[in-house]
Amino acid sequence: MSTIGQAIQTIRRGSDELIVEEELAKKLASGRKLRVKLGLDPTAPDLHLGHTVVLNKLRDFQQLGHQVQFLIGDFTGMIGDPSGKNQTRPALTREEILANARSYQEQVFKILDSERTQILFNSEWSDKLGAEGMIRLASRYTVARLLERDDFSKRFKSSQPIAVHELLYPLMQGYDSVAMKADVELGGTDQKFNLLVGRELQKDYGQEPQCVLTMPLLEGLDGRDKMSKSLGNYVGIAEPPQEMFGKLMSISDELMWRYIELLSFEPPATVARWKNEHPRDVKVAFAKEIVARFHSQAAARAAEAEFEQRFRHGVLPQDMPEVTLQSPAGGLSIAQLLKLAQLAASASEAVRAIEQGGVRIDGERVTDRNLRLAPGRTLTVQVGKRKFARASSRSRRRAARTRAIAATSIT
Repeated sequence: MSTIGQAIQTIRRGSDELIVEEELAKKLASGRKLRVKLGLDPTAPDLHLGHTVVLNKLRDFQQLGHQVQFLIGDFTGMIGDPSGKNQTRPALTREEILANARSYQEQVFKILDSERTQILFNSEWSDKLGAEGMIRLASRYTVARLLERDDFSKRFKSSQPIAVHELLYPLMQGYDSVAMKADVELGGTDQKFNLLVGRELQKDYGQEPQCVLTMPLLEGLDGRDKMSKSLGNYVGIAEPPQEMFGKLMSISDELMWRYIELLSFEPPATVARWKNEHPRDVKVAFAKEIVARFHSQAAARAAEAEFEQRFRHGVLPQDMPEVTLQSPAGGLSIAQLLKLAQLAASASEAVRAIEQGGVRIDGERVTDRNLRLAPGRTLTVQVGKRKFARASSRSRRRAARTRAIAATSIT
């Protein structure tokens, strides 16, 4: 296989679609470093494993010797990417965007080589467009073509509102490619329309159009929806090693192979060998690989050891948070206890966890959703496999009396 053929094979591994392969082969044959663009809007402070699917592919281009351009969408982030949304997204302030952008910069270098990565902000050229420039840019595309986009089309047909600024988003993302003179742009499958707009605008500006490489969207821990922090089905790359390891061990055996396909750096021969091994052993090896990537080999070994102790031998974690709660005279309901101890986001979520058999107190499964816990006790509370707390309760009357004594002693 030729060098160009090998490069394309590396680039295509795990990808969804390459537009157009012949054009990419021609660009590679030129022998120059290609400008490879990936843009992310910093709409949340942390990156998760779903983001790393496309970041890993950017890393492949970097290892092939090309110029990686990581674009932080501090301008487009204020618009809000409408991709896959059935309603208008709330806009973020410039201050929120910049705070998240700083976090992105720190985290992205866990994957990319910082010395060979160019970090760009699209406000650098977007702010300079001004009103006249935005109008001229908008004149290069029609509303009819924008409404060909699947999510816009669905919302239009169902009479769901589409704000004018949302129509500008694909144009602004496309203009980024013009400003950066991108040779290749990467993105998730939900970004295909926006990436193709970049190709069209580059042609309109007299540039050679970029090639487009789309990557699959990674399902979250539930195996249903796209990994998302808002859905709580994510693995953050800045999370503690034990948390990352435990979450990855919780995925189904079927989903495990999807994660390995999109996230593992192991060679195909190793993955093929894993197919003949016990799924739990494979899951351990994969979880250790991911934890080591974002922390260290020592952290991965420690996370595995703690997981084994906690779940195979029933040993409680040593770093369990301790909380003291005020209890009414009649005792604190189990649902309120879980909520106040931050083991459940709400009382209703706590009730669901009880009904699903996922709550234990001092090792005993809780089956009564109406259980009330008397004050003056210290309990070890567990929700699911990974959430623990040592909760102490005292009566509100006693707490008030303690405050009164303290106030008297001060005077």
